[in-house]
Amino acid sequence: MAYIKLPTFEEMSPSIQEKAKPILEKTGKLGEIFQLLAIDEKVYFATDEMVQNYLLKPTYLSYEIKEAIALLVSKENRCKMCVDVHQNIAKMLGLTEERIEEILSGIDAMHVKNREKQLLRFCIKASKKDSFKMQKQDIDKLKSLEYSDKEILEAVAITGYFNYINTLSNVFGLG
Repeated sequence: MAYIKLPTFEEMSPSIQEKAKPILEKTGKLGEIFQLLAIDEKVYFATDEMVQNYLLKPTYLSYEIKEAIALLVSKENRCKMCVDVHQNIAKMLGLTEERIEEILSGIDAMHVKNREKQLLRFCIKASKKDSFKMQKQDIDKLKSLEYSDKEILEAVAITGYFNYINTLSNVFGLG
């Protein structure tokens, strides 16, 4: 139960209602994070822009890697709501139950190339409160595995996005 009153569909601004209507028609409900963001149009649309550009559009990283980042960072941040949501999104993107459980079992349990494991480890390290301790050698290690600057930037942006969403969810008691 959320720690603050979340707006109903009727209480949302018309521009947010426009975004919410297809979700309501398809699923019959709005998630609490959607409702929380709907409190402020600026926050809602800034967040929606990140979702569209980082997660929904094709980018430099595969959807599977992006969902692995989402699941691992959310698990690391103890955001149960986000883990649950991204398990469902991962299924919609074609990941099997077994694959999702493998990801949630941790990087060492994953059957992926070392290159991907190193990127995921980098993202977990970047998600920590002491990310200021990251060094050039952390990035150079990824470059030696043939990750481009754009892929590394995208991975960090997605990591930061999930820290942001996990923080909102955890602070406001969502899920």
